[in-house]
Amino acid sequence: MRLALTDNTFRLLQPWERVLDLARLLELEAVDVCVMGNRSHLRPEEIRDDIPGAAERIATGLADRGLAVSDLFCIPWTDFERLAPNHPDSAEHAASQALFDDLLDLAVRIAAPGMTMLPGIDWPGETHEASFDRAAQELARRTALARDRGVRFSVEAHLGSIAQDPAEAARLCAASPGLELTLDYSHFVYQGLDDGQIEPLVPLARHVHVRGAATRRMQAPLAESTVDFERMVGALRAAGYDGDLSLEYLWIAWEGLNECDTVSETILLRDRLLAALAGREWRYPVLRI
Repeated sequence: MRLALTDNTFRLLQPWERVLDLARLLELEAVDVCVMGNRSHLRPEEIRDDIPGAAERIATGLADRGLAVSDLFCIPWTDFERLAPNHPDSAEHAASQALFDDLLDLAVRIAAPGMTMLPGIDWPGETHEASFDRAAQELARRTALARDRGVRFSVEAHLGSIAQDPAEAARLCAASPGLELTLDYSHFVYQGLDDGQIEPLVPLARHVHVRGAATRRMQAPLAESTVDFERMVGALRAAGYDGDLSLEYLWIAWEGLNECDTVSETILLRDRLLAALAGREWRYPVLRI
């Protein structure tokens, strides 16, 4: 398993290429390229008019620094409703499909091994099953389109989605043939679930996001995190996981994710994961005044 950096970790560092420089300084091997509406370095509303040009910039930036692309992660906007895959409005649904088509083209052009999007939400005024079924139908369609172009497709089962419960995340994959997960323990740990309750999702993982978390804390400093990362690495190995571990400490206002020192926590988590992968013991460093 390689360690990768989610470029959105250092959103304040501009331009995007400087994040790649930092990834190299951190001695990481790959980068998750984030394309997120109204927030990330590379935004869909800014690059969709010239997908070939955006692909050239991304590919050149990575190649110049000896970095691989780990994943293409697309979130349409800063809310979960806009362009959701299971949006009940037909015009918005068509626009969501068009966004997927453009981003799939980008994924192919930058030789991304996979692409992550969100699974959709429970819509007011209808049952969970109605929202779930519409999501499953659309995600199955997207999975097939991506597979035809050599790209694996997954969704992040996030807090606030139709798949925030592990059982529902697994059921969504079963209902959408070929769909995989971008697994992030923090969304389940936040809800008070332990490693054993999350691990049934490990065999469904195509990609993995990693950060510290605790009950009611979507992101926590490593010293306060309850995630057993050594057990996580063991579970992934036992399941034959062949993807990357992407370090994803963020600095955004949602759920207090702007309360961590992303540089220090990324380094600490990097070192702990490297130790786990090598079978070495890791201890939290002694802090001196």
